[in-house]
Amino acid sequence: MTSQSAPRPRRTIGLVGAGGIAVAHVPGLLRLGDVVVHSQDGAHELAAAFADEAARGGSTITVADSLDELLAAVDLVDVVVPTPAHAAVVRRALAAGRHVVSEKPLARTDADAEDLVARAADAGLHLYPAHVVRWFPAYRRLHEAVTAGLLGDLAVLRFSRSGAFPTRVAWFGDRAQSGGIVMDQMIHDLDIARWVAGPVTRVSAVTVRAGDAEHPVEAAHVLLTHASGAISHVAGLWGPQHLAFSTEYSVTGTLGSLAHSSLAEEDTRADLATPTAVDGFLPPVDPAEDPYALELADFVAASEGGPLPRVSARDGAVAVRIANAALASIDSGQPVEVTL
Repeated sequence: MTSQSAPRPRRTIGLVGAGGIAVAHVPGLLRLGDVVVHSQDGAHELAAAFADEAARGGSTITVADSLDELLAAVDLVDVVVPTPAHAAVVRRALAAGRHVVSEKPLARTDADAEDLVARAADAGLHLYPAHVVRWFPAYRRLHEAVTAGLLGDLAVLRFSRSGAFPTRVAWFGDRAQSGGIVMDQMIHDLDIARWVAGPVTRVSAVTVRAGDAEHPVEAAHVLLTHASGAISHVAGLWGPQHLAFSTEYSVTGTLGSLAHSSLAEEDTRADLATPTAVDGFLPPVDPAEDPYALELADFVAASEGGPLPRVSARDGAVAVRIANAALASIDSGQPVEVTL
C-alpha cells in the first residue's frame, strides 16, 4: 500500500483595510486561500463585491468584526490600512505570531520602519513590504538587464510616475500623515532606483503644490546619488482627475540603455467588469499576469518555506529612509546625506 500524506489544510489570509488598494489585492488573495476582511469602514461592501469571484474560485471572503477576531482566524495578514496606521497594525499582527505583508510604505517614520524590521526578526516571522513595482514586467526586465551586465556600469537613470491626485480621502494630501507624493507615490521609483543602481548616499528634492482643495496638483523631483557614482532622477506628478496613470524610465550605462513608457507600450487592453473602479490611482494590469497577485503568491510561498521574494523588510525600511530624506531636503532646501 502506498502511503499518502494528508492534504494541507486550506490557508486563510487576513486583509486589514478595505480602501482602494484592497481592491487590487483581493483577486490575488482569493487565488491563495480563503480571505477574512476587517476594516473600520467598507469591509462588508468589499466582501460583497468579491463574493461571486470567491465562489467561482472555490474560496470564501468573510468579515471579522474586530482585529483580534481576524488575527485568531488567519495564517497570514495583509495590511492595507492608511499609511499612518501601518506600524500599529503590523505590530499587532506580529505580536499575534502572524507573518505579515504590509502595503508600502512599511511605516511613515524611519524609527517605526526599523522597529517593525527588528520585531519581525526577533519573532522569527516574515515581514514583506508590498513594493509591487518590482513585479511589473518592464521593471523586472530592467533589473534582469542590469544584473546581467547588458547596460554596463550605470551612469544616469530617469524615472517618472504620474496619476490623478488622490482626492477621495483627505489623508493623502496631508504630508504629515501620508508623506505626500514622495512617500506615497514616488517611493516605488525610489525603491526601483536603489534596486538596480545600488545604495544611495545623497538625496536632494524639490516639490510644488498648486491649485485648490477641489483641484489640487502636486509634483516633486528627487535626485539620488548612488555609492557607485550613478545618478537617478525621479519625478512624480499628482495631477487633475482626468489624468491617466502612466510610468516611464530611461536607464543608460556604459554599454547601452533601456527605456520604457507605459503609454507607448499598452500591450494589454481590458474592458472588464470590476467591483470598484480605481482608475487614475493605480496602473492597469494584465489579469493573466497580475503583479499584485504575483507578489502576494511569492510572499505566501516564502512564509511557508519557499524561496525568498525579490523584496525584504530591510528593503522596505531603506525605501522609507530615502523618502524621508527627500522630504527633509524639501524642507531644508539642502541635500541630505544618507547613511545606510
